[in-house]
Amino acid sequence: MANHKSAEKRYRQTLRRTEVNRARVGRIRTFVKKVELAIAAGNKDDAKAAFIAAQPEMVRGAQKGVLHKNTVSRKLSRLNARIAAL
Repeated sequence: MANHKSAEKRYRQTLRRTEVNRARVGRIRTFVKKVELAIAAGNKDDAKAAFIAAQPEMVRGAQKGVLHKNTVSRKLSRLNARIAAL
């Protein structure tokens, strides 16, 4: 546990940020799962709609630093290719 006043504050801040970041990553996973399920069902229209909803969430995650920019780019590219192949 922290011994200094500033370290205690940093610990509290870290706990808050961790909670926010984990919620953000969970939200991104949910959006991606919706796209995956639509692709698995073979429903191109639903997959496109889910992809359009997921895209800004994923990009926002990269901007906020919870996911790497290239990771988001790669995942979006692969999802889009899978939708196009339907």
